[in-house]
Amino acid sequence: MAATDRAALFDIDGTLVDSNALHVVAWWEALRQGGHRVPTHAVHRALGLPGEQLIEHVLGRDRDPADDDRLSAAHDTLYGTCFERLQAFDKAADLLRALAGDGWKVVLVTSAKDRELTALRRAVDADDALTDTATADDVEEGKPAPDPLEHALSLVDVPADRAVFVGDSVWDMRAARRAHVLCAGVLCGGIPRADLTDAGAAVVYDGPADLLAHLATSPFTNVPAGADATT
Repeated sequence: MAATDRAALFDIDGTLVDSNALHVVAWWEALRQGGHRVPTHAVHRALGLPGEQLIEHVLGRDRDPADDDRLSAAHDTLYGTCFERLQAFDKAADLLRALAGDGWKVVLVTSAKDRELTALRRAVDADDALTDTATADDVEEGKPAPDPLEHALSLVDVPADRAVFVGDSVWDMRAARRAHVLCAGVLCGGIPRADLTDAGAAVVYDGPADLLAHLATSPFTNVPAGADATT
């Protein structure tokens, strides 16, 4: 492993792309069609979990799990109608390119499915800055388990202490903490600062533009280039 290898791990929904409100509406409508009355705020706070875990979080373990696939399919269909409306947050692409240009291996770590991820990456429009992507489909357990981050690190052969993860949900923060990865939160996904901090965020920014503006004093400076990656 090169001594300069460092990994910048990013969630994408609600972190780089303004998609959370669209997800909330799609899940709310899918659940409504399935006969479930769920407040939108409950759906919002579950975003970031893989579909089956999100449904369990919202409906509880006493639900009929036989309906999970139908509810997920309804969400996917409804959300798919929004792909053309997806917009990246201001400076999201610039942030990824700045890190890649400084020698970071940039990896997306997401619960999005392949078709969704394609649309999200198109919205960000910074594939030239990406080293790899890791999805919930690649691991046994999605966030908040550490598996997605650990898999992402294995893809680029970088240890946890040479990485920083950026996300917008408490599930992101908990996953990073369990993977022993330094994490930063962003408010653009709609989760309160205190919730992100309590879940493990070392620092919280408004969004990608705010992080980019403060990159020189961000957690990314805690992993300097040329440090010994074997410690």
